[in-house]
Amino acid sequence: MIAQVIINSKAKQLNRTFDYNIPTELEDLIYIGTKVLIPFGRKKELEEGYVVGFKEKSEFEVKDIAKLGDRLTEKQIKLAKWMSKRYFCNVSDCIKLMQTPGTRTKQNKVTDKMIQVVYLKKDIDEIEYEIESGKIKSEKHKKILKFVRDNEGATIPEIEEYTGCARGIVNTLIKNEYLEKVEKKVERNPLQDKKILRSQKYELTDEQKNAFVSIEKAIDEKRFEEFLIYGITGSGKTEIYLQLIEKIIKENKTAIMLVPEISLTPQIIERFIERFGKQELAVLHSKLSIGERHDEWKKIKEKRAKIVIGARSAIFAPMGNLGIIIIDEEHDMSYKAESNPRYDAKEIAKKIAKEENIPLILGSATPAINTFYKAQNKEITLLKLTKRANNSSLPQVKIIDLKQELANGNHSMLSMELYSAIEENIKNKHQTILFLNRRGYSTFIMCRECGYTVKCKNCNISMTYHSYENKLKCHYCGYEEKLVTTCPECGSKKIRYFGTGTQKLEQEIKKQFPKASTIRMDIDTVTKKNSHEEILKDFKDKNIDILIGTQMVVKGHHFPNVTLVGVIAADSSLNIDDYRANERTFQILTQVAGRAGREKLEGKVIIQTYNPDNFSIQASRKQNYNEFYETELELRKQLKYPPFCDIIVIRFDSIDEKIIKEVAIKTYLKIKEKIAEEFLVFKPMPAPIDKIQNRCRWRIVIKGNIDEKTTMLLNEILKEIYNKNLKDLRVAIDVNPNSMI
Repeated sequence: MIAQVIINSKAKQLNRTFDYNIPTELEDLIYIGTKVLIPFGRKKELEEGYVVGFKEKSEFEVKDIAKLGDRLTEKQIKLAKWMSKRYFCNVSDCIKLMQTPGTRTKQNKVTDKMIQVVYLKKDIDEIEYEIESGKIKSEKHKKILKFVRDNEGATIPEIEEYTGCARGIVNTLIKNEYLEKVEKKVERNPLQDKKILRSQKYELTDEQKNAFVSIEKAIDEKRFEEFLIYGITGSGKTEIYLQLIEKIIKENKTAIMLVPEISLTPQIIERFIERFGKQELAVLHSKLSIGERHDEWKKIKEKRAKIVIGARSAIFAPMGNLGIIIIDEEHDMSYKAESNPRYDAKEIAKKIAKEENIPLILGSATPAINTFYKAQNKEITLLKLTKRANNSSLPQVKIIDLKQELANGNHSMLSMELYSAIEENIKNKHQTILFLNRRGYSTFIMCRECGYTVKCKNCNISMTYHSYENKLKCHYCGYEEKLVTTCPECGSKKIRYFGTGTQKLEQEIKKQFPKASTIRMDIDTVTKKNSHEEILKDFKDKNIDILIGTQMVVKGHHFPNVTLVGVIAADSSLNIDDYRANERTFQILTQVAGRAGREKLEGKVIIQTYNPDNFSIQASRKQNYNEFYETELELRKQLKYPPFCDIIVIRFDSIDEKIIKEVAIKTYLKIKEKIAEEFLVFKPMPAPIDKIQNRCRWRIVIKGNIDEKTTMLLNEILKEIYNKNLKDLRVAIDVNPNSMI
């Protein structure tokens, strides 16, 4: 029997099957999805691969499979093949997403965590006789033996801590065969330190009940249906999720719950532990150590977890008997991967839900335009929640024109109204969130004499000043350099800092409100493990006056004492080179406004902007999604943007721009020749940021409705480019990318 094997390689030329003979002794052990180690080419080391098919014989001279490893299911292999075509990548790239973390390469494998624990080696009656007869005289020996008798399986550090005896005494007892050390496997559990009281479910409101019953019907009928729970901030979407999952678990099925931000995970996890306890819960996100992810994945595979909560990659968790998939904050961009493979977790979830005949639930207060359009056209079942679950009212939202503030002589980062509101909030012992979606201190540095702007030496992008480290940093490649004090172009000392980041805002707040306690949450402050969780816990438990942050603070959090939200610069998301700029602005402003007044206290939101008349800002002031949706949809229809078509971006990058230009033009001509007439293909041009990490960047943009035929054609074109073996050239195709730069 011959196995068809996909090699675990990034090389596009190896994105095909290779034939290997199955030795007789392995025939009953190999299935589709089995990981194998195989000799490949002239390499001395064995290569890793996956069996994706079988055939009776091969037309080639074939080698034997050497060893077996873990295995995926046939469904997983089928999904990996589909993803490979859909997202223009290697099958092995997709398979990696489905493997147990820490087992993806032959090197640096994660093993089970083992610890040494101590047990009694002699019979307990014999030990007690020796103590009574005086053979064991040392009080410390007696103390340790009694402790181990009562706490068998304790570690040596635990024995030292609780008995006050040194390690050497324990070792003496081991040497004299009173005690023995045994290796024991322990699970790295990210939830082990969480001490949360169990809670009961809440009574659903009429709107919540209607949503629950609609989804319950699909569960009972064992059929696929896609639902959108469109509920204003604080309307109780999470309670519906909890009660649906409770129903699923009672039926002995499992659930996957996706959340967009790592910073959202702690509060969601707490809600789930309160309701279901720790035992049935598994957590998957990038801030866990590789060992923790390894153990959580094993827990899922061994069917010890009924619920998985995590970021987008948790959709690949090997859940058995799946009953429901829930995607919270479905509008969030983080569900679309920006690196290879560039998959969309919402698309994957839909494919899995269809295969399993289970409901898929999307939830948001500000649904993606594409999602809401499908709901309006009955492709998705729309369920509305128009009232806050605890009867609290939506916050009052006020827009401040920063042009007017400047005209009145106020050059501060805070408008007079926002300053007064913060002052009042501190006085009343209420909490404030200040939102600014730019980290660092100053966003660009310029010479006032000649206009020179400090740019990254690797990327064609301005450097950002970070005051705490007194360094300039590139947010694209991570390059750092010392602060520039003299212009390298003209020698002038007139170097000035422009733009505002979270570091500068924090400094300004501390200066203007010296008695207030503040805390900052952005990429720079959450680099350590669990730091995001600690910041949110400190803000809530220590009643810190002001939380300053980027979009990490925007979504999903519930802080009962927050009554004021200030948006420092609403225009930052409007001024991006992307057709979704208005959508992102509306979503961010509406979501951040939803953090205020979520309990009995009234909430207030102050939005500072230079564009007060922009329709997305005005719609967010009214918290009116429908008004925003209708205006934005009309604009997209006129300009032919999603949901009326797909945007396909073909990106080329290389150190040699000449190679890029040549390949990009040839690719463009081939697409124009073969692609259907209804597609609009734009000529290749340098990308808006035309250099990142010293690599030149070009792109081709295509508008049209992608189908299987187009996908096949683009895959063929990609294969042709890579078959030319052009040194250093990288090509990527992205459908409806998050970023157009």
